[in-house]
Amino acid sequence: MTTTLDEWEAAVADIWDRFDSLEREEGVAAMRGLAETCPAVDGRAAFELAGMYDSMGFEAEACEEYERALELGLDEARHAQLAVQYGSTLRNLGRLDEAIAVLEAAPVHESTGSAPRVVLALALHSAGRTNEALRVAIEAQIDSLPRYRRSMRAYAVALTPEA
Repeated sequence: MTTTLDEWEAAVADIWDRFDSLEREEGVAAMRGLAETCPAVDGRAAFELAGMYDSMGFEAEACEEYERALELGLDEARHAQLAVQYGSTLRNLGRLDEAIAVLEAAPVHESTGSAPRVVLALALHSAGRTNEALRVAIEAQIDSLPRYRRSMRAYAVALTPEA
C-alpha cells in the first residue's frame, strides 16, 4: 500500500509502463485500486482512472471520471492533458459540440503542445466543419515551421474567411 504521494505517483507510472501487457479489465482494476489509495485530495486519482478507462475502451466510464477530476481540481499539466483526452473521448462518443467546447477552452501547456488544436481539428472534421478543421490543423503547426509562416497563416485564413 502506498503511503506518500511520491510512492503513489511511482505506482501509477508503473501501471502505465506495463499498459501493453495488461488486459482491459486487469488494467482498469489495477488503476481503480490504486486510485482508491491516492493520498491527494485533488482530482489526480480520477484523472488517472479516467485515462485507463479511456485507453481500455470504456469511454462512458472515462467521461464520468474526467468530470469528477475537473470537479476536484487538477494541476495545470493534468488539466491540459485532461482537455485533450476528454475532448477526444467526447468526439469518439459522438458528443461533438461538447468535444469542440472542451477543446476550444483547453489550457495551453507545454505537456500537450499542439495536441488540443489537433484534436479540435478532428472534432470539427467529425462535425462536418471540414474547412474550419483544416484551418485549425494548419494553425496548430504554424509555430513549428522554420519558414513559410506568413503564407500558411494566409492559407488558413482563406479557408474560413468569416471566422
